[in-house]
Amino acid sequence: MRSLDPTDPPAIGGYPLLARLGAGGMGQVYLSRTPSGRPLALKTVRAEYGEDPDFARRFAREITSSDRVRSPWAASVVDYSPPGGRPQWLATEYVAAPALSDWVRLHGPLPEPAVRALALELAEGLGTVHRACLTHRDVKPSNVLLAQRRPLLIDFGIARAADDTRHTRTGGVIGSPGYMPPEQVTTGTSAEPGDIFALGAVLVYAATGGGPFQRTGEESSAARLLYRVVHEEPALDGVPRSLAPLLAACLSKSPQARPTTEELRGRLGAGAWDIALTPGLTEDIGAREAELWGLLERSASGAGFGPTPVMATASYEAPTTYGPPPADPSKTAPRPASRLRPAAIAVGAVAVVAAVAALAWLNGGQDGADENRHPSPASDALPASWVGTWKGTSAGSLEGDGVLNPRTTSASVTFTLHAARRGELAGRQVSHETDADSGKDLGCTETLRLQETHGTTMIFEAVTGSASDPTSAVLCLRGNVYALTMTGPDTLAVGDETTQTQGEPTHYTRVS
Repeated sequence: MRSLDPTDPPAIGGYPLLARLGAGGMGQVYLSRTPSGRPLALKTVRAEYGEDPDFARRFAREITSSDRVRSPWAASVVDYSPPGGRPQWLATEYVAAPALSDWVRLHGPLPEPAVRALALELAEGLGTVHRACLTHRDVKPSNVLLAQRRPLLIDFGIARAADDTRHTRTGGVIGSPGYMPPEQVTTGTSAEPGDIFALGAVLVYAATGGGPFQRTGEESSAARLLYRVVHEEPALDGVPRSLAPLLAACLSKSPQARPTTEELRGRLGAGAWDIALTPGLTEDIGAREAELWGLLERSASGAGFGPTPVMATASYEAPTTYGPPPADPSKTAPRPASRLRPAAIAVGAVAVVAAVAALAWLNGGQDGADENRHPSPASDALPASWVGTWKGTSAGSLEGDGVLNPRTTSASVTFTLHAARRGELAGRQVSHETDADSGKDLGCTETLRLQETHGTTMIFEAVTGSASDPTSAVLCLRGNVYALTMTGPDTLAVGDETTQTQGEPTHYTRVS
């Protein structure tokens, strides 16, 4: 992270620019924030991409997909540029955590338990994407953040848009040498097995400090790495013996021979990310978060960003591109329906619950903007005033597409909370959402843990999930996060920064 250049604009899309996070083949990345202080990574698109009509359309399409796949393992989309806007930009939540690439480069390979836990978490994250019939296409060490709660995948969507444009228009290929699968190198296309190949390469890097097609001490050219991906077997020297067969399967030249995300999880067995974190990584994350808060507070007070470097750096590396840049200016990119979190993503007969992106540090107090800038110290327990049952109802929404964003005719959500300290189980959330097409209940029942307490805002995390109607074939994932603010003695509201499913209740009333 470094200070803004004199040529940088003060804001983009209404979001103030605070610092430069990095740059790559796709464009410049800035640190920004929402009006309430939520940190953002705002990524601009280089003019030669943004002016290409095919890229503009694909960019809009892929950001729509990214926006709908809300997952605990992905940085959530917050906002993006309107049609015809220049530069094109995308704002996602910013996480103060090191990228896997940076951490391994500075501290060496991860220990085996951490590699196994990383594999489990990323397999589950990619599984969420694949069940929505989508792929990431640019899984690599710099696109994996080692966050405190769980590792995150970033930059989903942009690589797909650029890849499709370049391959279709110019025959070129976009991606990361040494991590893209052979079929992407030879044909320019990649589906779910391609993400598995890339994941295998990332895990080899995490375990050994080098990619499976990179020789020790060698500065390989992109062309040499691409050749090895297609024609040579991966080097697994240094990979723990217990993981080597599985990673070899992930790196198979044949897409059909690679395991699925479910098979990966089954073969990996148990593992917990929180206990796999090394003390040094935990301390590093804490220091980054403290430095980030200092910057955000200076920004909120008008002090701005000084010349002193800030530790809170989320590495960004855009895909390397090959072939001539696209051209043909156009300003006809449609703006997708924005910032919606599907409570259940219907894929065939299965619906996948996606995560609510919530601010762990947001103070939802009613005492004005200054309290939002300076959150109250977190207490250790759920206040007694929160204990009870809270219910919200709505008429649902018929605006969904019926596939990624369900169309519903009614929705109700009930929170039942009891006394708990931070880190303890605090109750449960039960939702019922009637699918407009099938009439089935797409809701989930979740056990909640009290994650954070900040003034009048409480952060809860779902640690278990099951279908409210066992016959509905709904798959409910753990990890959903709920940020609720007490707006009165008997009323709760979803915080301003929380994204929701269309038609889901936003206010709750005490019923007992």
